[in-house]
Amino acid sequence: MAPIKSLVFLLLFLPVTFQGFAQAIDSTAADSSSVNRRKLYPVIVSEAAFYLAGMSYLQFIWYKDHERVPFHFYDDTKGYQQVDKFGHAFGAYVESYIGYKLLRNAGVPKGKALLYGGTLGLVLQTPIEVYDGLYEGWGFSVPDMVANAAGSAIVVGQELLFDEQVAKYKFSFSPSSYYSQANGYLGDSHLESLFLDYNAHTYWLSVPINKLALKKTVPDWASVAVGYSANGMFGEFENRRYYRGAYLPETERYRQYLLSLDIDWTRIKTDNKLLNAIFKGMFFIKLPFPALEVNSKGQVKGHWLYY
Repeated sequence: MAPIKSLVFLLLFLPVTFQGFAQAIDSTAADSSSVNRRKLYPVIVSEAAFYLAGMSYLQFIWYKDHERVPFHFYDDTKGYQQVDKFGHAFGAYVESYIGYKLLRNAGVPKGKALLYGGTLGLVLQTPIEVYDGLYEGWGFSVPDMVANAAGSAIVVGQELLFDEQVAKYKFSFSPSSYYSQANGYLGDSHLESLFLDYNAHTYWLSVPINKLALKKTVPDWASVAVGYSANGMFGEFENRRYYRGAYLPETERYRQYLLSLDIDWTRIKTDNKLLNAIFKGMFFIKLPFPALEVNSKGQVKGHWLYY
């Protein structure tokens, strides 16, 4: 399954992020031996409401025009040059990161926060995959489930190994040159292309330079990021040539591997509570920076700004 529904789910979930971080800026709560119920109950209620809203959206809106069929599987391992798998992992990572941080800021012990919050991405994404297996035109994807589990594992694994999120999993989007050539196949608006045009997606792992150098050489927030993207895609496994009465251009599908600079927003120190909340809520955003690209066509490119 392409991660369209996962991205919709994530956009619905983001208000919980900013509300939660705005209410839980004081990190000392995470070290408390007692649970702060005043912070915990709103988190539980908000996430439960989000979950019910998401399930209702899938059942009554997304699948309403699809016929229900016996449970079946769908192998999309090679789809979209695996960009969609990075998208699934990203969605699960963000949801797990949020769930874990909010529980810790409510004073929930680390072990329980990892169990109930760190696995939240996998918990939220699994019903989507099950629904896919029950409707015509979709199918339960084991590779998607693996990607979802990987996203949650990045959060849980780092907390167990390093007691922090050393590497942040980030996303950047820029409308691709293919969007204007697709006659609507990649979306009829830039907003739709956010969900349909995987040529425009880049996924990053961003690590503070000081963590790599093992000593303080630059500001703590200065980071380096490695990214993955792909281009030339007008279809999941192979390119379509015709759509809505028009021929689509012939393109070569290829992968992109990127190296760039970045900012770890969570490591920027400020006494302003509003800015602190905003920075914490921007943990998954990769800003445009110069980048070096190596692609599967054998090319090496430099970008003054890549996003």
